[in-house]
Formats: sequence, structure tokens, C-alpha cells
Amino acid sequence: MKVSHTLFATSMVLALGCATVVSSHAADAKQGMVAESSGLVRVNPFYHPWGTYLEIPDFGRIQASDYKPAFLRGIEERRLNINAIIENPAPASFYNTILAMENAAPLLQNVSSVFYGQRSANPTPEITALSKELAPILSSARDDIYLNEKLFKRVKAVYDQRDKLQLDEAKLRLLEDTYLSFSRGGANLSQADKTKLRSINSDISKLGLAFRENILADTNKFKLVIDNQDDLAGLPADVIAAAAATARNKGLAGKWVFTIQKPSYIPFMTYANNRELRQQMYQAYTTQADHDDEHDNKKLLAKIASLRVERAQLLGYRSHADYVMEERTAKKPENVYALLDKLWPAALAKAKDERAQMQQLIDNTDHPFKLKAWDWRYYANKIRTEKYDFDEQQTKPYFSLDNTIKGMFYTANRLYGLTFVERDDLPKYHPDVRTYEVHDKDGSVLGIFMGDYYVRDNKRSGAWASPYRKQQMKDGKRVPPIVVNVLNLAAPIDGKPVLLTFDEASTVFHEFGHALHHMLSNVQYTSQAGTAVPTDYVEFPSQVNENWMTEPEVLAQFAHHVDTGEVIPQALIDKALAAGKFNQGFNTVEYLAATKLDLDWHSLTDTKLRDAAEFEQASLEKMGLIDEIPPRYRSTYFGHIFSSGYSAGYYSYIWADILGADAFEAFKEHGIFDKATADAFRDKLLSKGGSRDPMQMYRDFRGKDADIQPLLKSRGLL
Repeated sequence: MKVSHTLFATSMVLALGCATVVSSHAADAKQGMVAESSGLVRVNPFYHPWGTYLEIPDFGRIQASDYKPAFLRGIEERRLNINAIIENPAPASFYNTILAMENAAPLLQNVSSVFYGQRSANPTPEITALSKELAPILSSARDDIYLNEKLFKRVKAVYDQRDKLQLDEAKLRLLEDTYLSFSRGGANLSQADKTKLRSINSDISKLGLAFRENILADTNKFKLVIDNQDDLAGLPADVIAAAAATARNKGLAGKWVFTIQKPSYIPFMTYANNRELRQQMYQAYTTQADHDDEHDNKKLLAKIASLRVERAQLLGYRSHADYVMEERTAKKPENVYALLDKLWPAALAKAKDERAQMQQLIDNTDHPFKLKAWDWRYYANKIRTEKYDFDEQQTKPYFSLDNTIKGMFYTANRLYGLTFVERDDLPKYHPDVRTYEVHDKDGSVLGIFMGDYYVRDNKRSGAWASPYRKQQMKDGKRVPPIVVNVLNLAAPIDGKPVLLTFDEASTVFHEFGHALHHMLSNVQYTSQAGTAVPTDYVEFPSQVNENWMTEPEVLAQFAHHVDTGEVIPQALIDKALAAGKFNQGFNTVEYLAATKLDLDWHSLTDTKLRDAAEFEQASLEKMGLIDEIPPRYRSTYFGHIFSSGYSAGYYSYIWADILGADAFEAFKEHGIFDKATADAFRDKLLSKGGSRDPMQMYRDFRGKDADIQPLLKSRGLL
């Protein structure tokens, strides 16, 4: 978990007490500056300090060829530091073993944070190819640590005397997490089983990369080309303009191109009158990497699932889900299934009611037909328009991206006293990136925030936050984090403002919640900084942050009409909020279906290779999913669980949403900008990262365990 990330990719330079650390950065800095100024030799920029403001990575100086040697050098630096720990003649202690390990890989942390940030947000063919090459190397290097008997002996020696060491809570958690990481990493296995584990880890790593690349290739391969203007009927003008811009970018000027990237796909499915074209789009979206061709993921994902069972059982667990949840607040798969079973009946009943309303609308037309999955978003919008006199096009002019960013900054200022100064003079990895210097309420620099908001063909789909440097302590002083929000919103056309739907504006606030979790972090150990918390807890602060976006007091500050400057009318806000309760059956069911599918894949207890299509169909039938709603992600493009960190963990969003809905009740009870509540949320939760037990932090803030009722109420499921 946290410690494994530290040793694998996120360590940093800190004071090491009596531990010896090998580092050539100081010498490299002098050599590098001399060499570069003379123009004789180009030194790898990762080998010395960036020399930029707050040591922001100098993206413009990095070449693709710099990554591999920096990775290899970072691995070697860590190996030497680990050897120094092992060979230390002094008895193992927290400082010369646990803390020394925490600080063992500064170069590897630096290159990893940049490389993997770029692999997701701005990859080149060279980066993509290198990620394949590095996967087994890094997997093996990680295993070299967790399967090192001498190192584990020292860790265990400290762990066994933990009750006598009088460690504070953060130190004790670091020690316990370190020991658990070794145990889960195979330290207690026989030599033969350690060799077997190495092979499994390497195979899973390589297969996950291939899975991700197949999704990207298949997504980019599809395009719906329209050359008849009649086929655009129903689509809003801005959606049509975006499709024309996409066509021009693809060398098809004079036509319109739609893709299965969500900024293109969802508006088309919501507004396009042409039912046949909606069906084409739907089938393309729901069959990603499922065409029995070179980009098909069915055999890959079945192999990944099988290998995960094999690894879990090798380590003494019943299933991969049991292995994963040992480190989660849920603790056991049975607890998650129990929660889902509480939510499923109400959500499914709500979805069936929504289906009935849409079918009735269709039956009242001159040409009735049976509602299909590719009709759902279209007729949901019709119902929303008729029943609530509301259409998202009514609110979009009030939600320009620029104003929404101002709104989230306004909220952070009111809650935590933060201010944001845009800096065009700082390094950025793409012209789209916006960079802000973030100041705390006392004027000190809290961190650097970057926003990368627009869709690009090479960018991973979805929305996320990631640090280019986590918060850390150096020489007793706080080093500010550098964090980026990455989204996939439609790019601006002809210099016009980018307009957002209600959901897109909410996503901007959500991802900024993750950024705040990083920026407000103030812990001693970087492996505990920011979002270094259990996966089923990490979404909680960001889901709390979403709530302010829909509060009338906040909307009045930023939701101004793009042309007139008019503040969004309260009547329109009320309609939007009322309409937002509609289709929550669909939204909840499609999510819960994907969650159940994830758990079914990872609750397997044998290594038999499943037929992916048959397994998925059986899973959906077992849960009683209606035909008109597919799971949010089908297996072949479920990147969260087969190529990212959410395997057996997609439930985390709803698990954390219970916490989020209950936590926001505290703000509603005392005032959404109540200073005491905001200070408590910051000081007791956000600033602590993973340095304390997460559920205890929650109870300290709320004074009780979370209640499910606020979530059901917010989704209209009561």
C-alpha cells in the first residue's frame, strides 16, 4: 500500500538520522550545470535539481531517452541504500531501518512521478513503448526488496518490539504498514514460492499494460463520420461545432466526426434524434476491446483474474478480493456485498420506474417501439425536459470552465483561506496546462496546482488527480506538493469559452477535492501524505467537495451567463436540482452493476481461465440487471480494475460516498462555510493524509460513524 509505493516509486529525500544514504545528486548538479553551460555534454536532467521555482519538473528539458537511464540509476541507488540498511552493524531500529527505507529512493521517486504522470496525460509512442519495457524491470526490483530475507529480518525485529518503542501514531502506522507490505509481498514464502511470486507479479504487470493499450487503440480507432446535416438533428450547436472541429483535426473538413470519448459520446446519446446512429455509437462504446482482433481484451483479463487468484492463494488468502480488502476500511468482501445488497433493490426499483416513464412517453408517439439501451439517455432527457421543464442546455451557458474554476477557488478560499495566483512563467508539459501558485491563509506557499482539462487523442480517458511531488518534510521544513487535475472536457473552438454540463462542473469540483487533499497535507512521512489512504477512503474528501458546486450561495458566485454575465436564476437552480434526482436509478444501477462485476471477477477461488463473455453475462443475470442498462464498464474496457489500482475496489466510490454525504451534513448543520467545521475537516482529516486510522479520523471529525440515510436521500432513493 503506502509503503510499497514509497519503495517502488514515491520515496523522497528526507533527514535519515543515523542511516547512511547513497546519493550522487549534489555532484551531478555541479557537473550537470557546468556541462550544460559549456555545451559540451548533455547531462540527464533527472540527475540534478531542476533549478526551477519550487523544483517544478522542467518538462521542456526532458527527452524520452532520459527516462530509462534515470529509472535504472534510481533502482541502483535504492539497491545500494537498501544494502546499507542490511549491512548496518547496529541493531535494527525504527530510524536505521524503517525510516531509512522510507528515504531510500529519491531519484526513483522523481523520475517515476514525472514518467507515470506523462504516460497517463501526455504520452508519446516512446513513453508507451518504454512503459512496457519497464514493467517487468520495476516489478522485479520491487520483489528484490520484499523478498529480501535479511531486510525482512531487520523489519521484523523492529516490528516485534513495537509495543516497547513508544512510537507516536504516525511512526507506528509506518512501522505496521511496512511489516504488512513485506508480509503481503511474499517475505514469509519459501524460496520456490518467492520465485513463483516474482513470475506472477511480472506477468500481471505486463498484461495490465497491454489491457490499457488495447482500450486506447480501440477507442481511437472508432469514429462516426456524418456528412448529411439531417443526421445532426436534435444536437445542440456547441456539440455540432465540436464534431466539426474533430473532423477538421482528422482531415475530414466539411464533415462531422463523433467519437466514443465521453465529451463526444454522452451528448450524442442524449440529444441525437437519429436512433440508428445512437445504436451505432452505443454498440461501439460497449464493445471496446471486444472484437476478437489484435486489440481484444477478453483473454487478457481472464488471465489477469486467474493470476490474481494464484497470487492471493500463494500468500495465504482465499481470493484476490480478500487479499485487497485486508488493507481497506471495508475489511472483507462480504461487507461490501452486504452494502451493495442494501442499495441494489431501491436503485433497481427506481431504474424500473424511470424505464416505465420513458416507455410510456414512447408509447404515446405515432411510432411506438420498445425502449433499448441506446434510447435511455435520449428519453431520460425528454422526461427531464417535460417533467421538470429542464434541459442541460439551459444551464450550460452559466457553466463556463473558466467560471467553474473560479467557483472552486472561491470555495477553497471561503473554507480554508486559500488563494490562487496563475503563473504563466512556470514549466508545463503541454500548452493546455494552467498552473497556479497556491497560498495558505498566512500567505505562505502551500503548493502548486496544475489543471489539464481538455481531451486529447493520446490522453487516458476519464478524470483524475496525481502529484508530480507529494508533500514532504526536508530539514524540518514542509516542501510544497505539486499536483495536477486531468480531465477530458471538450476543447475550446475558435476561442469560444468551454461550456460544461452540470455533471462536468461537478467533476471539476470532485477532482479538485483530490488536489486539496494533496495540497493541505502536512505529515512527517511522505508515504503517508495526501491521498495515501485506503482506496475505499480516498474518494471521500473529493465527494464532499462536490457538494459546494450545487449550493446556491456558491452558484451565485460563479455561475454567470457566458454572454450576459447574468447570475444563474434561483428558479433554474431549483429546477436543475429537482431534475438531478431523476435518472438516479440509472446512474446508481449502472455503477453498482460494474461494482458487482468487479467483485465477482475478484472473488474467484480457483485459477480456471474463464470465458470472459460468459462470465460477465452470468454475473449480470445473477444480479438481475435489466437489459436497458449496461454496467458502467464492461469487462473488456474496465480499466479501473484490470489496468489500474481499483481491482476488487470499484465499490470504493459508493463506500466513500456514504462518508461524503454524511460528512457534508455537518456543514449543512452548522453552515456550509462554518469556520469551525471547515477547520476541523482540514485539521482532523485532510492534513493528516494516511498518518492515522482513517475511520478514527472520520469519527473524530463527525463524532460518530457515518449514516447511509444522507446518501439515499441525496440520490432520491428513499
